[in-house]
Amino acid sequence: MTNKKKTDKQNKPSDQAISCAQASAHSKPSVTTQLGQDSGLPDDALTYSTKTLTVAALQLGSESQGTLATLEKILSYKDQIRDAGCKLVVMPEALLGGYPKGQDFGARVGYRTQKGRDDYLEYWQQAITTDGPEVKALCSMAKETDCNLVAGIIERAGTSLYCSTLYISDLGELIGKHRKLMPTASERLVWAQGDGSTLPVLQTSAGKISGAICWENYMPALRQSLYGQGVEVWCVSTVDDREIWQASMRHIAYEGRMFLVSACQYQPSPEDQGISTEWPDQQTLIRGGSVIVSPMGDILAGPLYGQEGLISAQIDLNEIVKARYDLDVSGHYARNDIFQLTVDTREKTGVCFKRD
Repeated sequence: MTNKKKTDKQNKPSDQAISCAQASAHSKPSVTTQLGQDSGLPDDALTYSTKTLTVAALQLGSESQGTLATLEKILSYKDQIRDAGCKLVVMPEALLGGYPKGQDFGARVGYRTQKGRDDYLEYWQQAITTDGPEVKALCSMAKETDCNLVAGIIERAGTSLYCSTLYISDLGELIGKHRKLMPTASERLVWAQGDGSTLPVLQTSAGKISGAICWENYMPALRQSLYGQGVEVWCVSTVDDREIWQASMRHIAYEGRMFLVSACQYQPSPEDQGISTEWPDQQTLIRGGSVIVSPMGDILAGPLYGQEGLISAQIDLNEIVKARYDLDVSGHYARNDIFQLTVDTREKTGVCFKRD
């Protein structure tokens, strides 16, 4: 399923307008005048003649057959992503590795069951590493489709697991990673906590992208730390399918005056998946709700419920400047003389070896 809505077209630039061609996430933008001469101006001082692109959310669910089956389903959307001309596709939380909704991993106050330990081993085996074949396949997909990908995974690091988001450029390179800072409720039984070393805002051919995983979006200090780095497209990987989530996504897009792409898993009922949980057998496990929102809080595509699919919208990054005219929460509306936020971006390792 593809759903596109276009923003208003920008006025055509004059002959004297300065144009900027963004080569890639890793190469310096080529800044020239209409005559092909070096403008001599800083890159960030220029007015871009066009910043229109197509962004999308891929609503899928983790396959009960495991990570390989989920990966194959992701790759099956390659042609649809290419045909839609997408420059950015956001995928749901824990898509590769799985979101074990309804499992308790045998945790009781004071003890853990043997079955719970067996369940954890099985879950750990389905997790992936950032240098593994699954990520290589996603990198190849990004390059073949000329599209930046944001993918939710369960990352295996030793015997610990992290709920992570991977950022892959349209050149097919892994350019960034974010580990969820605060797993919610029982998620903390199986997911470790990330630290401040994985809070990137990344310059890509789709603009400056970053975001948060599921209920991290409710952490004001986290949002402000990314606003302060100039994020333009907020990428959300989630499994929250509640109605209030739509209000949250519109609020955050409007607060940050940025585009927002939220991708949620869709998982049919336990009966349809052939699995057993305490969830009602015939009730949809995760109903979706992927949505794309403008800097003024307007819904551009979605929300999509009750099925898998790709929703997309054409956006113009210049709309961000217009939206921040009267509200820039990391600029003229920040009152930095009163409020300041300190972010510790050091990697927190358990053991630090020092030499004299």
